[in-house]
Amino acid sequence: MTNPSASPSNSEPSNSEPVKRSQTRKRLILLVSVLILTIISVLGYIEFFLSRPVGEGPAGPTVDRSAFASVWTREPIQVIGIGDSITAGLGAKTASHSYFNRLIKNPDDEFAELQGVCLEAVLPNLTYENFAISGSESCLHADLINESIPRYEDAYGIVLFTTGGNDLIHSYGRSKPRECAMYSATLSEATPWIESFRERLDTMLFELSDKFPLGCQIFIADIYDPTDGVGDALSIFLPDWPDGLAIHEKYNKAIRDAAASHDHVHVVSLYETFLGHGSHCRQFWRSTYRANDPHYWFFTNIEDPNDRGYDAIRRVFLNAIVEQRSAFSSLERRVVENHGD
Repeated sequence: MTNPSASPSNSEPSNSEPVKRSQTRKRLILLVSVLILTIISVLGYIEFFLSRPVGEGPAGPTVDRSAFASVWTREPIQVIGIGDSITAGLGAKTASHSYFNRLIKNPDDEFAELQGVCLEAVLPNLTYENFAISGSESCLHADLINESIPRYEDAYGIVLFTTGGNDLIHSYGRSKPRECAMYSATLSEATPWIESFRERLDTMLFELSDKFPLGCQIFIADIYDPTDGVGDALSIFLPDWPDGLAIHEKYNKAIRDAAASHDHVHVVSLYETFLGHGSHCRQFWRSTYRANDPHYWFFTNIEDPNDRGYDAIRRVFLNAIVEQRSAFSSLERRVVENHGD
């Protein structure tokens, strides 16, 4: 006799197994989705925040080849380099790839587009000397100009000058800020040092001009920003510096104001040239993004250019010099007029 209250046979189908399989599948899909999103996020962070691809090939603006098709003057020209490691060439692949040397003459492995585009091609009676010192600050540059740069009595001058960058980045936050090494300073602390820099620039430009009785053209670079104008020092592996951008801006203003007071002094804008080629070079959403060349132009030490960066600097200096080439043509006319007398 059967008991009607007995449990159903274990052999009867149960709804719990399909439910369990469905829940397991959903959990698996969720875990895989989270894993995929995590991988995408990590790869995205690496690509857009940590990646520093340097690229290859030419870098920087084009240079008009036609400006180098004929000699500008056969009169004696003296080129000198003054300043820090940028003019000294630290970070270039070889010495011949520094911006100073590439301005003078093409290296053996010059890009086809710039073969024959150099100062030796248009200034055949040119001599040159580079006085730049890696690691030097503007205080030392003032002493160097005053004490070590000779007077060039018989040549018209071209001066290539980089100064002030090390004043900002030294000593990387490792010591108390001071004049000519003000990293981590507040704007109020730095203000008198900025004013001194402006006065020092006036003195240096005056003394450099005095080294060339026949006249000269001075090309002074402003200071680039390896954070692409963002000011997040952590992105270049340095301590946070809240007032860094403001001080940097005032230093560049001092350079531009000093140059503007002399007709023969010209600012070469490394700041604008290097925007988009610093620590945020891969961030396509920024206004500084350079879609045609989204690559890093800085050397491993952060403060100097890499080889492609030096190519770009060579080009912007060349373009600035080309804009003033009438000054060299006038030398030729002056000589002809003097002979006519």
